Amino acid sequence: MKEFRKHVAIAIDGGGIRGVIVTRALAKLEAHLHKPCHEIFRLTAGTSTGSIISAGIAAGLTAEQMYQLYVQLGPAIFRKTWRSFFWPLTRYRYSSQPLADALRRHIGDKKMGDFWKADPKTDVVITAFDLVENRTRFIKPWKSEYKNWPVVTAVLASSTIPTYFPVVEGRYVDGGVGSYANPCYLAAYELQFVLGWKPEETTLISLGTGRDPRHVRVGEPSRYGALDWLEPLVGAFLRSADDQQVHLVETFFKKLDFRRFQVDLEEELPVDDPRSIPKLSVYGDEMGRMILNDQYDRALGVTPPRPAPAVPV
Repeated sequence: MKEFRKHVAIAIDGGGIRGVIVTRALAKLEAHLHKPCHEIFRLTAGTSTGSIISAGIAAGLTAEQMYQLYVQLGPAIFRKTWRSFFWPLTRYRYSSQPLADALRRHIGDKKMGDFWKADPKTDVVITAFDLVENRTRFIKPWKSEYKNWPVVTAVLASSTIPTYFPVVEGRYVDGGVGSYANPCYLAAYELQFVLGWKPEETTLISLGTGRDPRHVRVGEPSRYGALDWLEPLVGAFLRSADDQQVHLVETFFKKLDFRRFQVDLEEELPVDDPRSIPKLSVYGDEMGRMILNDQYDRALGVTPPRPAPAVPV
């Protein structure tokens, strides 16, 4: 793995329980560098499950701690109840209380501004979509508008996948509802134009939570009915938006040491199925090896500057 530059930032995609992939991969990075993520990254950006991990890093949790939390709490957060069995007759499938309780236990009553007042300070960008104002909110610790927001509230807002969890404060849902399920462009903008870091002195790590396999066969869409279009169209929007963020970084931040990592899933793994944790852990090990060997996400147009020898994990 190439050495990181003077400044290091991380951006983490949304993906529900698939956050297991990212925490497992980051645990490999921590073991390789012999230091926790909090000592590596001074800027963290995340959407949905990525906001949980980004806030956890800023709060001082290690990747291994967060991985164990996903393993232990996944079944409680995505527990099947009468509400999930009777959905869509109910407004949402899961209670947000188990996630809120877990966040309070491990992050406490921190306010967003506390990250900015810490020594060393950490910039944290959390996305949430405001249904009342019909816009994405970028919740940051240095903004007067958000400095007194409880971190738990910000993370819950970003993680509230519509129909899965109840809307936060009557207006906020998952930041991935907009164009920022992949927040790498937000991180690139933040590091240069807010923090003043020079791109040539900065490394930005971007981590995906697994690319779904292609399951549409040639000719099959010709037989689609009206409802058949819903899933492929939503999926196309999300994948297109993710790719777009990567290409924006490549286009406008050419001097940045930008490293995008993603794994290809062999089967579709739902974002709310804790039974997939063992498989997700294996994918996390794969992503960890990719990080340590500079094996970038070639499918999105990011290619390593030079071949790297394999590093055993």
